[in-house]
Amino acid sequence: MRIFVTGASGWIGSAVVPELIGAGHQAVGLARSDASADALTAAGAEVVRGSLDDLDVLGAAAADSDGVIHLAFKHDVAFSGGFRSAAEADRRAVDVLTEALAGSDRPFVLASGLAGLAPGRVATEQDMPVTEGDSPILIRAVTAQAVLACAERGVRSSVVRLSPTCHGDGDNGFIASLVGIARDKGVSGYAGDGANRWPAVHRLDAARLFRLAVEKAPAGTVLHGVAEEGLPLRDIAEVIGRQLDLPTASIGSEDLAGHFGWMSAFVGLDAAASSAATRTLLGWEPTGPGLLADLEEGHYFRTAEEDTV
Repeated sequence: MRIFVTGASGWIGSAVVPELIGAGHQAVGLARSDASADALTAAGAEVVRGSLDDLDVLGAAAADSDGVIHLAFKHDVAFSGGFRSAAEADRRAVDVLTEALAGSDRPFVLASGLAGLAPGRVATEQDMPVTEGDSPILIRAVTAQAVLACAERGVRSSVVRLSPTCHGDGDNGFIASLVGIARDKGVSGYAGDGANRWPAVHRLDAARLFRLAVEKAPAGTVLHGVAEEGLPLRDIAEVIGRQLDLPTASIGSEDLAGHFGWMSAFVGLDAAASSAATRTLLGWEPTGPGLLADLEEGHYFRTAEEDTV
């Protein structure tokens, strides 16, 4: 299959591309910079130059493909105060990509998230997110619902809900941010009693799930990229503290914003989730190291100077 991948040079995409190629597929990656284009070429992928705003480019690339994996999102815009703008740009891109596939029964796989899906219990693939309200974050949930509805328009659409912690060597996401905050504050903190749970998946396991989804996920399918259903944040903080030789401590609700900054909205989330249905449907079995074992490897704790040696 000829698979068009947006976000192909990103954290997940740079694992998806070799996963596709290794399984005998042709990977075509969207690149908005020379560096991204060079990385994709080196990985053996064909390059399409453009960004999420180049809707004509997206539509043409999707039409010329046997399927699409959509991983790109304007994270730089979203986390600098422009989440609504980023989510709206994502919806426009999704509409163009799925329209190019309409009536063909070709696959479209969307990367989505699990956070906030079913607080206080283990979420399953049958749970649907709240899509009513004024929060710009809900725009992404509405987009995911629109993708699932594309099954009625002749698109083999599926949504992969990724764990908030998609870990591995080179991760610059939530876990790397917690490490950075612990270094800055001199303490590895967690919210309240730290019993709230974060699901986790290794980056390479997530890449394999996207490949399986584009190959054989039925139309209108929700999939969960979850290897570990839920790790207490306190356990994560304790490993970080031990690795940095720092104390571990609870941070009170009144101090969360001052201690964690932008991460304060996430550190208290209880987001445990199951992937039992996904594993049964696609035969997906995660094989990568668990999050705590990955933390114990030490790569999250290398300094910039050590990485350049």
